[in-house]
Amino acid sequence: MDISWDDARLFLAIAETGSFSGAARRLRIGQPTVSRRLAALEYAVGSALFRRSVDGAALTSAGERLLVPAKKMAEWAGELHRAAESADSSPRGIVRVTATPYMSFDFVAPFAAYVSQKHPDLRLEVQSQIQYLDLGRGEADLALRGRPPTSADLKLVDTLEVPNAVFVSKALKARLPKKVSLQQLPWVAWAPPFEAVAPNPQLESMIPGFSPSFTADHYLVMLAAAEAGLGAMVMARMEHRFPRPTQLVPLELDLGPFSRSQTHLVCAKSALDIPRVRRVSELLLEEFQRIRLGR
Repeated sequence: MDISWDDARLFLAIAETGSFSGAARRLRIGQPTVSRRLAALEYAVGSALFRRSVDGAALTSAGERLLVPAKKMAEWAGELHRAAESADSSPRGIVRVTATPYMSFDFVAPFAAYVSQKHPDLRLEVQSQIQYLDLGRGEADLALRGRPPTSADLKLVDTLEVPNAVFVSKALKARLPKKVSLQQLPWVAWAPPFEAVAPNPQLESMIPGFSPSFTADHYLVMLAAAEAGLGAMVMARMEHRFPRPTQLVPLELDLGPFSRSQTHLVCAKSALDIPRVRRVSELLLEEFQRIRLGR
């Protein structure tokens, strides 16, 4: 039998998210459509591919046999898509950039406005994610990540290193002792399921009994709490030319081994063959160089 790419993509979405609802969100279709299409696929295959339960969907032995081939199919589908798009000689269309919530809000969004002014035919679609998207499959065109790539299918385009700093609201700074320590500060930090996301582990390693005064699972909620004076946040001190008004100011505190952070610009190896992706990558490289030179 023939399994179409649409069926393989549906199967992968359920397998990797662990639920029909997660697959529906990833594929941007309704959950009843996911159930209907999976039922048709299982009928064609002649076996159940998932065990349904209140906890989600788990692969059966028949589903496990399809998992690796389906992943390879996804990688080749991404490669095929990029090869077809590389024939377009002009930089136009949508470029999907994935980045951390901080980078997406603080840098990528205003950078997108700059790109739009410079190239009206280009549009950035920003996917603010803590989890990494699969660039090889074409889930995004470019990524700004905290870790360099380890896959042979990915290319490290550039790395930007900047200092980190502890930021507090002006009102909170006025209430703090002149020589405040990390241990004395109230902290705003990540809540579950992101408690292992930086800087939580780093602060836990530096502050005995670390217990934040406020936690949230969304970056903008954390930022609003810090600006309201609820606590301090560790953020990159990335001085670019797209600043926004803020109530936060840095404290001169030593973060030890965590005093600097890196942002890696990553893409699939063949992605830069696509004119629109290559142009946005070039513009990002220009901005990285401006930041290094302090312009």
